[in-house]
Amino acid sequence: MNIIITGASRGIGYELTKIFLAGEANHVIALSRNTVKLKRLAEESSGMIARNSRLDVLGFDLLNDDYRKVLIPFLTDRLGTVDILINNAGYLVNKDFEQLTDDDFDRIFNTNVKSVFKLTKELLPLFSGAAHIVNISSMGGVQGSAKFKGLSLYSASKGALNVLTECLAEELKEKNISVNALALGAVQTEMLAEAFPGYQAPLKPDKMAEFIMDFALNGHRFFNGKILPVSVSTP
Repeated sequence: MNIIITGASRGIGYELTKIFLAGEANHVIALSRNTVKLKRLAEESSGMIARNSRLDVLGFDLLNDDYRKVLIPFLTDRLGTVDILINNAGYLVNKDFEQLTDDDFDRIFNTNVKSVFKLTKELLPLFSGAAHIVNISSMGGVQGSAKFKGLSLYSASKGALNVLTECLAEELKEKNISVNALALGAVQTEMLAEAFPGYQAPLKPDKMAEFIMDFALNGHRFFNGKILPVSVSTP
């Protein structure tokens, strides 16, 4: 399998990369702006890569770097085609509504929605038959779920991502590309700890990564255009 994972330098993306590499014949491209942590990921993964599997890392800013001059040639040279895209990169701000700024709005929506739009669009010529796009969303973006104070923009961006997921599934079905979103509950990542110091989530990134990997490999056989809650509670 040829797999692209965004936001791979920490948290769920970091663990996802390692888990895929432990399986045979998986070629993973790990993307992140943080080249230092990508180097650490490559070093940590070197001793656990299974037979015929391979890791390539690329420091790439999904919002500002040049897709057609940098990313697409890199992917074409190393992968050729893409079987799985996991849009995991995300940004979270915990602020009361009246304290939020235009910059907060732009950064949250650009990271959580626009980057998915840009990357998916640019990769369309590379997707293989029966490809699967998995968007990592949040329970906060699911209509009718309980909402947390301070997460209005984050939750709204994930709600937009959910609707984009449903629309992409319809638009891409003739290309045999499936698109689903996993609406995660709280996971004990660095991003969560930064936004909610002292809070302890019920799940760790490696456990959630195991579930996401299995869904990325098999979920498109049963689902398309679906927003699937993945939470041990009902936040």
